[in-house]
Amino acid sequence: MDDIRVASWAELNDCLYEGSWNPHLARHRSPCAFRGVGDASFDLTTSLMRLGGDYASLETHILRAFRTYAQVGALLHGMTSEWHWLALAQHHSLPTRLLDWTYSPFVALHFATERLGLYHCDAAVWCVDLHHIQRYLPGPLKSLLDENDADAFSVEMLATAAPTLTDFDALAPHPFVAFLEPPSIDERIVNQYALFSLLSDPRARMDAWLDAHPDAVRRIRIPAALEWEIRDKLDNANITERVLYPGLDGLSRWLSRYYLPRATHAGA
Repeated sequence: MDDIRVASWAELNDCLYEGSWNPHLARHRSPCAFRGVGDASFDLTTSLMRLGGDYASLETHILRAFRTYAQVGALLHGMTSEWHWLALAQHHSLPTRLLDWTYSPFVALHFATERLGLYHCDAAVWCVDLHHIQRYLPGPLKSLLDENDADAFSVEMLATAAPTLTDFDALAPHPFVAFLEPPSIDERIVNQYALFSLLSDPRARMDAWLDAHPDAVRRIRIPAALEWEIRDKLDNANITERVLYPGLDGLSRWLSRYYLPRATHAGA
């Protein structure tokens, strides 16, 4: 895996948008999904894994209980597939095998720099090439993406190939990665330009899978000394909690961070 350490805002942008030129479209369209982390040493374990114990055996029970007890509004009428429910559960912080990603490199940078308490350590942005990921998909899923000229699956697409997680896991004997675009159930998903990754085995780790497929990933390491500049420039570009978490809670989070004196943080 390429592990690239940048030294400036300009170099960071060049790295984030590397390979974005699409000659077929004659447009700059990055093929990557991005994930920002505030500490470059953070791994890519899922919230389900962090439960501990025999977490894999609990997956179906947790999701079933969520479906039983969730209060579903009119917006979700007709969203009955397991994939709808899984995306909704991840969005509301239920432990799942999914990981959050975004199509936006600047949104990933926000998540890499939103926690001021981590500014003493390097941050990082993971960049996964969705075109390379497709090479390792089982035939039925790869054909589905080709037919829809898509880089990631919708919940409806996955439901046609594998109605349940059990069916999904059975599509290949070895773990594979798919990316899922959640339905736009609220502004947060839309504004964060969100998508999710999932492996076909709840015990498989995304970072381990990527280590075994280095052609599909690069990681950009952001030195701690650069994080304040990045944060200020993101704020100036309106990439803030106010936008990414619509509502009064997001507004309060943005204002609390924006007006906090830099000198209150170690290493400032």
